[in-house]
Amino acid sequence: MNYATIKYCDIANGPGVRTSLFVSGCTHHCPGCFNEVAWPFDYGEPFTEAVEDAIIASVTPFVAGLTLLGGEPMEPENQAGVLHLLRRFRAECPGKTAWCYSGYTFEQLTGQQPARCSTPEAREILSLLDVLVDGRFVQALHDITLRFRGSSNQRLLDLPKTLAAGKPVLWEDEPLFATHGLV
Repeated sequence: MNYATIKYCDIANGPGVRTSLFVSGCTHHCPGCFNEVAWPFDYGEPFTEAVEDAIIASVTPFVAGLTLLGGEPMEPENQAGVLHLLRRFRAECPGKTAWCYSGYTFEQLTGQQPARCSTPEAREILSLLDVLVDGRFVQALHDITLRFRGSSNQRLLDLPKTLAAGKPVLWEDEPLFATHGLV
């Protein structure tokens, strides 16, 4: 697996300060994609053990968690690397949250709708996530007022609740200022 970039201290891709890994490789090619440069699987740098070490080390007490984006983290070609990182993240960063952005839907990832991304690795990845932002970016549905997503068709799924229910359960965002005592 290759990666396009890592953003340390990211505040745009999930709640709080996060470390965000942008993997390389995406077959969706959504018109208007904000990260078209990361579509080729060979773009960027190899995702090595040293890179993984740096990501884990970056999740300090003030960092809320890890976010995986792309490219496409759930492409079958990327799933082994993503799974290894998430297993380690869960073991070494207790209490932190894991988010993933995917152009694939929950139904495709779980095999409820046939798709190339539905693998045993994908199902294990889902079990290690707190939130999945699913669905392709659709330029015609782009809305800059949406929090943590680019187009209105995309869902923010609470994965523990979704997996327990066997159907999509939306993530409930906290009021923006509630955690800071300003409400």
